[in-house]
Amino acid sequence: MYLISRRTAVPATAAVFALLAPLVLGACSSDSDAHAEPVVLTSPTWTGGQANVAVARYLLENELDQKVRTRQMDEKDAWKAVGGGKADAILEDWGHPDLEEKYVFKKKTIVRAGDVGVTGKIGWYVPEYLTEKHPGITDWKKLNDLAPLLRTPKSGNKGQLIEGSPEFLTRDDALIKNLRLNYKTVYTGSEKAQIEEIQERTRKRQPFLTYWWRPHWLASEANLKEVQLPAHYEGCDKNPKTVTCGYPETPLKKYLSADFSKNGGKAAEFLKNFQWGEDDQNAVAKMIAQDGLSPGAAAKKWVKENPGTWKVWLWGLQEK
Repeated sequence: MYLISRRTAVPATAAVFALLAPLVLGACSSDSDAHAEPVVLTSPTWTGGQANVAVARYLLENELDQKVRTRQMDEKDAWKAVGGGKADAILEDWGHPDLEEKYVFKKKTIVRAGDVGVTGKIGWYVPEYLTEKHPGITDWKKLNDLAPLLRTPKSGNKGQLIEGSPEFLTRDDALIKNLRLNYKTVYTGSEKAQIEEIQERTRKRQPFLTYWWRPHWLASEANLKEVQLPAHYEGCDKNPKTVTCGYPETPLKKYLSADFSKNGGKAAEFLKNFQWGEDDQNAVAKMIAQDGLSPGAAAKKWVKENPGTWKVWLWGLQEK
């Protein structure tokens, strides 16, 4: 999720200007306001989200001459900031119907701004080499049989389910309890630490079960295969404490503050137009997380190599 903050100054000097203000404001574009203060993009802690914000920032700065700052923020704080008027946009949401109900439908301080262009899927994954030895492991009903194989010192006499940050969207403790699985969630603390553990175990060809998501460049690199949890259906996860179904496929969404959507000028229009695919996002994310490029350098490289994708987002905006 990414957020953009804006504060609007209201000039009120001469009486003549007050009389002419409606005409002046009606005739002028909001673009002059768009350059008055920086656009503040709030980036999540996962690299797919960082890829979005890196490319959005690069193009806002270099194609629309818009000053930009970035801040890291978790998902709930992002909704609170946008809904409270302290930020302007969420560019990647993985599904928070309670927050959408609160801010979009009740308070009406946030509006929908279209799809990111990527479909997200959270789930449990194992390495391909483990499925070759134990084909049944991709069926959740067989997980208890293989729990001894997945024990670690951190999980004791239970199988370990590797987790990332506690802030990530997860219902795994409830799923383990309600499906009566002999497993324990073990949090590494961050996406980076989780990646390092997965890569280390993959190099040593050790067995593991992990919470993970797609799109993500690591899924292909580590040949991760999804475990089939009970099928998701509408309403099955309404109560997170009693949930017994897996995660849904989620078209990732964008949201803007209602004020920014209306008055954000070229920057707001650009963010509404921003839409790319899984391969593009993975490419930039991998450059940041694995190849050691800074977000700005990764974005610059991708922009240079993919003009056919991003120029569509800017059609008509540079001439306004």
